Amino acid sequence: MSLDPALRARIESILQANRVVLFMKGQPGMPQCGFSAKSVGTLNDLGVEFAHVNVLADNEIREGIKLYGDWPTIPQLYVDGELVGGNDILQQMAASGELSQLLGLAAPDRTPPAITVTPAAVEMLKGALEENQGAALQLSIDANFQPDFQLVPFDAGAIAAESNGLRVQFDLASARRAEGITIDWVDDLRGRGLAIDNPNAPRQVEQIEPRVAAERVANGTLLVDVRPAEERAIAAVNVPFETLDGDNRERLEALPKDTAIAFLCRSGGRSHQAAEHFRTLGFTRLANVAGGINAWAEQVDSSITPY
Repeated sequence: MSLDPALRARIESILQANRVVLFMKGQPGMPQCGFSAKSVGTLNDLGVEFAHVNVLADNEIREGIKLYGDWPTIPQLYVDGELVGGNDILQQMAASGELSQLLGLAAPDRTPPAITVTPAAVEMLKGALEENQGAALQLSIDANFQPDFQLVPFDAGAIAAESNGLRVQFDLASARRAEGITIDWVDDLRGRGLAIDNPNAPRQVEQIEPRVAAERVANGTLLVDVRPAEERAIAAVNVPFETLDGDNRERLEALPKDTAIAFLCRSGGRSHQAAEHFRTLGFTRLANVAGGINAWAEQVDSSITPY
């Protein structure tokens, strides 16, 4: 199947206008597939400025880029107009330092992190390794500091740290995020399984009652109602607030990272997701209004009609 000349020209114009281009599913701030999320995370970890194309918003590009580079999957990374590959290749090149070299960046720091694995965790993990000969334990820690343990093939060249005789492999970004962690095995009220104490993890989004939110707004905290306009028309707070409508999201995301922001929705779920998104952007003073505007109507302003 040949590529339409007009579509080829569109793709080439994108590649000519941008040195680094990631064809992905979704936006960098909200990827729509795990592989796209990993690719975005790796490029962000390297501090690379890159253009992106959301193939979910352009079906012609979605199918055409597969023909253009003779590569069947998304995401795809291009540098200087040349196809680098998909997520697996991107991760391999990032780990080896090849991607940094290609992009003209300094060689990455491959210093293993200092970690502590408790005897209880060692006992449980070694049992799993003994059942999978030739496997190694790998710990990935994403940009939200969420850990993910996997059994992977042993890689003598990987960044690896050892504690109490247990070896753990890391990718580049995870190695930096893992400095000083403690891995333990718990069987208590928290549940049963591995638990990680990571001193590098940012504070979680604070959950606050509406009456506390109202006090903070009166003292300068920015209130953001994440609901769409049709819901705000049903019920809205009687204090100044921002929205995520139109270009306002980008304006809010560009605010100083120490801006105090509280997020509000109907009952607290969507606002918590929005707050978590801002946390990944580096904001440090975030709160979610527990119970949303329905709780606000009960605690702060009875003139608001819950819905």
